[in-house]
Amino acid sequence: MATSKLFITGATGYIGGDFLYEAYHSRPTWEISALARSEVAVSSLQEKYPRIRIVRGDLDSADLLRDEAQRADIVLHFANCDHEASANALLKGMAEHTADRPGWYIHTSGTGILTFEDGRNQTCGVRRDKVFNDWTGVLELINLPCDAFHRNVDEIVTATIEDVPKNFRTAIVCPCCIYGDGRGPGNRSSTQVYTLATHILERGRGFVVGEGRNIWHYVHIRDLSKLFVLLTNAAAAGGEGASWDSEGFYFAENGNVTWGDISEAITEAAFRNGYITTKDLDVLDWDATAALDPKGPYRWGSNSRGYALRATKLRVRPRSRIRVQHERQEATLERGGKCSILSIICLYYYHQVYS
Repeated sequence: MATSKLFITGATGYIGGDFLYEAYHSRPTWEISALARSEVAVSSLQEKYPRIRIVRGDLDSADLLRDEAQRADIVLHFANCDHEASANALLKGMAEHTADRPGWYIHTSGTGILTFEDGRNQTCGVRRDKVFNDWTGVLELINLPCDAFHRNVDEIVTATIEDVPKNFRTAIVCPCCIYGDGRGPGNRSSTQVYTLATHILERGRGFVVGEGRNIWHYVHIRDLSKLFVLLTNAAAAGGEGASWDSEGFYFAENGNVTWGDISEAITEAAFRNGYITTKDLDVLDWDATAALDPKGPYRWGSNSRGYALRATKLRVRPRSRIRVQHERQEATLERGGKCSILSIICLYYYHQVYS
C-alpha cells in the first residue's frame, strides 16, 4: 500500500504516545488517525502533531471504533488491554475488510499474563525458573490459562485466527516492565517502578516483597516503540518479514532483573538524598503488600520471564541494558516533586544509552 492509513488508541498514554512520536517523525507518509476522549487530549495532540486526524470518542464508542477500524489499513490498540468492548468493536471493523484491501490489527497486551502461577498460589518474592519464549513457545503463549491477566482480551484477538473468510491479520505485542522517559503529549512514565518509589517515600522506609528473588524482564520505551514501528512497517508492506495470527506474538524485552535489587536501589537512593532516614528494608508478605497496593504483589512480587526472540527477526536491536550506578543521581534532584524525583533516580539503576 502506497500510503498507509493508521488508527491508534491510547495516543496520550505512555506506550501509544511514544509510538506516535516515533511514527510521526520517522514515517511522515503514514496517515494517522488518533482516538481522543477529551478536549485536553485533542488540544495536546493537535499542538504536537498537526498532521494527524483526531477522532473524538472513547473505548466505549463501539460504533465509532468499528467504523474507524474498517476505514484504516492498520489498527494499533494501545489503550486499556483489559477492555473487552473496545477490542470487540475494533475487530468487528477489521472483519469488514476485503480481499483486495486487507487489514492489520496490532494489539498491546502485557507480560502480566505470565504471573498466573504466583497469583494462583499467592507466592511473592520467590524465583521461578520457568522462562517463556515467543519463538518455539508461541503456541503455549496463545493458549495460556484463561485466569491469566489480560487473557480476557488476548483471547478475543486469538479467536479470530481461524475465521473464514478472513481479510485481516493480527499480532499481539507483549511488553514487560517498561522504563525510560516517554516522548508523548500525555503520560510519560510507566507505573511499576514509579509506584514502588512512591510507596517507599510515603512509608519512610524501603521494603522488599518476600525474598525479593522474583524476576521480571524489562524494556526501554524507545525500543518498544521501534518494535511497533517495524511491525507496522511490515503490515504496510503486505505483512512480509513479520509473523501474524497463530505466530503473531511478540515479547518486548532487553534483559531481566530481580525486584529485590530494584527495591534496594530505590531505598539506597532515597536514603542517600535525605528522603528517608534509614536504608534498612522491611520484608512484606502478600497481604502486607496488597494492603499498600492491591496490585503490589503482582507488580513487585511475581515472576514474569519471557525472551523476545521473534522481535529479532524484525531486526529490533535493543540499545539499553541494566546496570547499577549511583554517580548520576544528584543531577536529577531538581526535576519534579519528591515522587517524580525518586522515580527518576531509580531509573538511573537502568543504564540508558538514549539519555
